[in-house]
Amino acid sequence: MSASASLSELRLVVLGRTGAGKRSAVCTILGLQDSEQGEDPAVTQECSKHRGQAAGRQVAVVSSPPWFGSECNPEGRRKHISSFIALSSPGPHVFLLCVPVNQPADGEAKALAVLNKLFGPSAVSRHTIVLFTHMEELEEDEQLDEYLTTWRQDLLELVGKCGNRYHTLETRGEEPGNSTTVEELLEKVEQVLRGSGAQHLSCPLYQEAEDRVRKRQVEIVRQRRGEEPSESSSEVVTEEEMETVREEAESSISDLDVDIDGIFPATSVSQASSFPWSLWEKLKSWLSWLPTLVRREALFGSLVGLFVGGQYGGMLGTTVGSVATEMGRRKTEKTK
Repeated sequence: MSASASLSELRLVVLGRTGAGKRSAVCTILGLQDSEQGEDPAVTQECSKHRGQAAGRQVAVVSSPPWFGSECNPEGRRKHISSFIALSSPGPHVFLLCVPVNQPADGEAKALAVLNKLFGPSAVSRHTIVLFTHMEELEEDEQLDEYLTTWRQDLLELVGKCGNRYHTLETRGEEPGNSTTVEELLEKVEQVLRGSGAQHLSCPLYQEAEDRVRKRQVEIVRQRRGEEPSESSSEVVTEEEMETVREEAESSISDLDVDIDGIFPATSVSQASSFPWSLWEKLKSWLSWLPTLVRREALFGSLVGLFVGGQYGGMLGTTVGSVATEMGRRKTEKTK
């Protein structure tokens, strides 16, 4: 990797719907066991940040609950957005959008639209990589490129919005967490850095977050010295002192000036709060996707996940789809 890129820690923000594989992605990138990551953000409804080494690089990975879905209330949405911004301040080098290959891309397209509104067009076109998950849903000998071009025009359009950058950490036939896929991912991050002059994403929201974090760092240091918060001190707060309280300061920021109403109109939130409206929105997404998918087994499992709903619905749907696929395969072999 370039000398400019090696000077600082890489900051990656992992985004995705419930059940999209964010937790697994974080573990794979940092080489963590599942238990080492702590509670799942989707369950705890809290953002998380983990630091470690990946392919010889210092990496910080931030993950958050799915704040862009219609089921998230305005208060929770503002908190999640503020939190992941503060944790990835002064700005991420890349957003990793986890996208299940066996689901319609409507929700992810909305997520990209929100990133565009929050941070500007470059957040999507220059700083986002699509990270495909649930690769076990592909046929055993089917390549991802082949699957996308043959079946999934919606996913290709999603990738196109992200500068045609995509990757997967799931390689069938190899041990989970193999270093090759992580190295390839970081090489794609390096390409993003070269395209942006080795700069992280910067925008007014991230500038506000960094100012808030640094102010909070000073407050924490002075409180530890026993000074009153309002007391002016001639003693300088050093960068070394600031660094020791950086994570504490980042974690305390949850109320940035995010224009939630301007991005998520109140009417859509109130409509989505009713079960019939939410179900109708999901059905519209599925109906638009049906012509691109003729694999009945995968569709069956996905529909189970749709109607059960939630985290467990996604897991149940994936399981049902996998079982149905296997049964169909055995039936085909038996008739030969």
